[in-house]
Amino acid sequence: MARIEGIRIKNFRSLRDITLGKLWNLQKAEPLTPMTAVIGKNGVGKSSLFDAFGFLADCLRLGVEEACDSRGRGGFARIRSQDQQGPIEFEVYYREDRAARPITYELAVGIDLTGRPYVQKERLRQRRKTQMHGWPFSFLVLEDGKGVVWRGELEGRQIDEHKEKFDLTVLIESILKGETKEESRETEVVELEDRRKLGIATLGSLKQHPRISAFRQFIEGWYLSYFTPDAARSLPLAGPQKHLNIHGDNLGNVVQFLEREHPKKFQAILDRIAARIPGIQKIDTDKTADGRLLLRFNDKGFKDPFYSQQMSDGTLKVFAYLLLLEDPSPPPFLCIEEPENGLYHKLLESLAMEFRTHSTGQKAGSQIFITTHQPYFVDALSPEEVWILEKGDDGFSTIKRASDDVIVRNMVKEGLPLGGLWYSDYLDAR
Repeated sequence: MARIEGIRIKNFRSLRDITLGKLWNLQKAEPLTPMTAVIGKNGVGKSSLFDAFGFLADCLRLGVEEACDSRGRGGFARIRSQDQQGPIEFEVYYREDRAARPITYELAVGIDLTGRPYVQKERLRQRRKTQMHGWPFSFLVLEDGKGVVWRGELEGRQIDEHKEKFDLTVLIESILKGETKEESRETEVVELEDRRKLGIATLGSLKQHPRISAFRQFIEGWYLSYFTPDAARSLPLAGPQKHLNIHGDNLGNVVQFLEREHPKKFQAILDRIAARIPGIQKIDTDKTADGRLLLRFNDKGFKDPFYSQQMSDGTLKVFAYLLLLEDPSPPPFLCIEEPENGLYHKLLESLAMEFRTHSTGQKAGSQIFITTHQPYFVDALSPEEVWILEKGDDGFSTIKRASDDVIVRNMVKEGLPLGGLWYSDYLDAR
């Protein structure tokens, strides 16, 4: 399954310029782990980091202008870092699978002369099969909606703006005139009709661009949890649904899907989930007379079941998370903000272990990204899995990996829990 090895975010709210993990030009850095947790005090930018992934996914799904306005973001001016004039930028370094060559996706969202957001720059690049060092070859280059794309699995063109002046217009003209000998008949000059839509959204739907298509599908598969227990208590109409939606109001529909499509595994899945939720003996569904779906929980010690409308916030939240992990075709990237809310503190360590087992197991599971401020959850993590987000003196966020601190590494090796060290201020800036 595809994995993000590193990401750089620039000019997004308090994240003026932060990097997590490995990039094509930061090869000595360690890649992101299958499960990554970001910790920090209130107001340091954890929610902004969570929403940065949501914004990137929304840019693909909706276009950049609508993404700036959706989910209460308030428009481009509100989400661009304060007093910054440049575009909002993202750089994602990922592998389609362990054996694949990494691909870098770069996106810059700026504002045009009318003050509206648009896709200023977009690029995908990858090194050649035998290339271990140096600049990767760009196989998609777009500026202001115009550019060049290489079909199939061709590497593309080496473009180094820092060593030579790169003029995309000159490159396009030379290709159209047939003057660029190194370009093959697999090179396409493209011009997008709408500069507010991502190029990967359009080109990624075409068979002749498999690498772009794979990256588009990767982002489309991201799951960002905006789960609310009140939504999970709703009564949806009966009807199987393959995946849990972001708010969790189709819990019963997903259970119904598992029952229909995976009858042999269905009860085993629900039994595994029930065994991990304290006090729950059995979980199933029932239909009302008007065709709505009820999710039933059999509590130990009680003869009659309780319905989701009667269950606690914590029970519904744990059930939703475990149901996500039991998905027969899980999302490649799972992002959860503060999973500890509403949960008994002794459940957190076991929940963290469930997340890790899912992300690192032999079966291809989701890469999991979590923001938290709960030391009990962090106790179950290793220093390599934890990043500390802080506010600098200038008001912008900074980030570091817990394992970068030799003292912290050594204390964890001696058996001290990481969450306890955080509670004792050993992970704060020194």
